[in-house]
Amino acid sequence: MSGLLVTGTSSDAGKSLVVTALCRLWSRQGIRVAPFKAQNMSNNSMVCRDGSEIGRAQYLQAQAARVEPTSVHNPVLLKPGSDRRAFVVVRGRPAGQLVAGEYATGRRHLAEAAFAAFEELSASVDLVVAEGAGSPAEVNLRSGDYVNLGLAQRFSLPALIVADIDRGGALAALFGTWGLVDDSDRALLRAYVINKFRGDESVLTPGLDMVTERTGMPCAGVLPWLEDVWLDSEDALSIGRWRPSSDTSGNRLSVAVVRFPRTSNATDVDALAAEPGVDVRVTTDLDVCREADLVVLPGSRATVSDLEWLRSSGVADVVAWRASQGRPVLGICGGYEMLAQWIDDPVESEQGGRVPGLALLPTTVTFLPEKVLARPTDEWRGHAVEGYEIHHGVVSDDRAFPGGTASDSVWGTIWHGTLECDDFRRAWLTEVAAAAGSSWRPDATALGFAERRETMIDALADAVDEHLDHQLLLELTR
Repeated sequence: MSGLLVTGTSSDAGKSLVVTALCRLWSRQGIRVAPFKAQNMSNNSMVCRDGSEIGRAQYLQAQAARVEPTSVHNPVLLKPGSDRRAFVVVRGRPAGQLVAGEYATGRRHLAEAAFAAFEELSASVDLVVAEGAGSPAEVNLRSGDYVNLGLAQRFSLPALIVADIDRGGALAALFGTWGLVDDSDRALLRAYVINKFRGDESVLTPGLDMVTERTGMPCAGVLPWLEDVWLDSEDALSIGRWRPSSDTSGNRLSVAVVRFPRTSNATDVDALAAEPGVDVRVTTDLDVCREADLVVLPGSRATVSDLEWLRSSGVADVVAWRASQGRPVLGICGGYEMLAQWIDDPVESEQGGRVPGLALLPTTVTFLPEKVLARPTDEWRGHAVEGYEIHHGVVSDDRAFPGGTASDSVWGTIWHGTLECDDFRRAWLTEVAAAAGSSWRPDATALGFAERRETMIDALADAVDEHLDHQLLLELTR
């Protein structure tokens, strides 16, 4: 089987970025390439057209490879519901829960599903670019590992290590990763890449030479800091890193996205942040939430728990004040459910039972055991709207707003992804600006969101083409 495992010295080191870039670059070269991640732990997910749920990062990587995303690209998805419990998705469908004590010992059936998916995918393409999770040096989890070196051992995959030098300590992290794993795993570590470098590369060279001398791993290249690149991230560390330096639009629209303890699908607001003149800030600051032109309550993997936090933090009072003053508020999925009159959740909530919502929208919410996974469409003010649904909560609404309802300056939708629809987003933001008293207006000449995403993917591939020895990486897979 031909493949490459892309690991990292830590979470958010750049594994997803490198996999995305390699998928697009090798696809350009006529190689039938596909991404893979055996297990993703993330609350940022997407519904494929076949109705299966996978991580957003793998969905984007499949688009980069120009293949149709399905659950074969991310066979196991763990969605944290608390610090000690995660909801399990296997081959795109709900498959129970995993508690903290089972993480290292209770995943054999998940490993089997992941290995079967890798074999299925390998049989249909020339090359699989697999993404690891966290770090391969998490030796405390090695016995049950099937996403890092456990996957590499099973299928004899060479492994590439990505190190984020912007954080500092990258050279030590590379050597430490190599030094901590056992001999058989160490033999699979075949090369490394430095990511997010700024400055004179010659200053870095002596350190790279020493790492190569001590480990035997060649450096496959140094990727520069890419200012205008953002990704559909799986990692909470990446939330809020969208602001492109080239946005010099004069009139601004400020958006405060509330950071819940269990935020899910934070990528919903990527399209807002990519809109010229729109400033997005992820925050829990009461003054920022009070003064912003728009406040967004995003999705949540623990709606009742995050609603309790919203009240205890004081943000709920600010949201209620905004509604009373006609200041715009948007709730998406879990954030929408919080705006209801009441929520009855015996499914996801550890407490269970009925709790009062913020009562800012004339709706009620009942959580049912069956998860809704769908790709719905609608129309608003003559504009086509498409989204995707991932939820247990069923909301009693009138669809006055796509996937939800509205009351004065408060809008809510159970659908994710609607803001990626350019005409709808710009028309709705124009209403938001008017309600907020802002002079912001959309730039009709700006690139659409899907086009911007494609431009970003191509920019990543161009950077890898220029700065990495991708021919070396390709030879490692053969």
